[in-house]
Amino acid sequence: MAAILTNLRLTVGISAALALAFLLVYALLFANLGLDSQIFWSATLRWTHVVVGIMWIGLLYYFNFVQIPTMPSIPDEQKPAISKHIAPQALFWFRWAAAFTVLTGLVLAVVNNYWLETLSFGLLGAATAGHVFLGIGMWLALVMAFNVWFVIWPNQKIALGIVEAEADAKPKAARTAMLFSRTNTLLSLPMLVAMAGYQTLG
Repeated sequence: MAAILTNLRLTVGISAALALAFLLVYALLFANLGLDSQIFWSATLRWTHVVVGIMWIGLLYYFNFVQIPTMPSIPDEQKPAISKHIAPQALFWFRWAAAFTVLTGLVLAVVNNYWLETLSFGLLGAATAGHVFLGIGMWLALVMAFNVWFVIWPNQKIALGIVEAEADAKPKAARTAMLFSRTNTLLSLPMLVAMAGYQTLG
């Protein structure tokens, strides 16, 4: 067991295999769905959307609840461990989780044929209040993903020294990245209520 748990790829691979087995057993034996069922593929896509969304928002909260508040208290000689090793790796998973969350969410909306109603708040299609509610969540997520890729990441590259920049540009870039990361934190809870509310409140 220790050999499995000390290897992250093996741990995640087994976890994914178990999840797939659970999904298949439930879909085929209990829900009487075939592998060609739209409901099955929609459920699989929704599960993927939730998993990458957890990765994205989890890392957003890590940055805002752990890394940013802790950095001022870390001795200067120890800060390169964060800025050169941990932060770039965390930002890699952070930005790609954001991209795949948006991608799987949009594909899910297309597969279930409600993308027009949700993204237009019902102005371009017959939408229910639930579609409008989900549309609010989708637009909040799109704004957050835009912030990740086009504001936070470019400024973090400057702040962390991944790209060349003047020394006085680094503190400014760090502050900009922090403010937009904090903006995403502010938007995250309303976004999650709108996303989950569509499923649970109707």
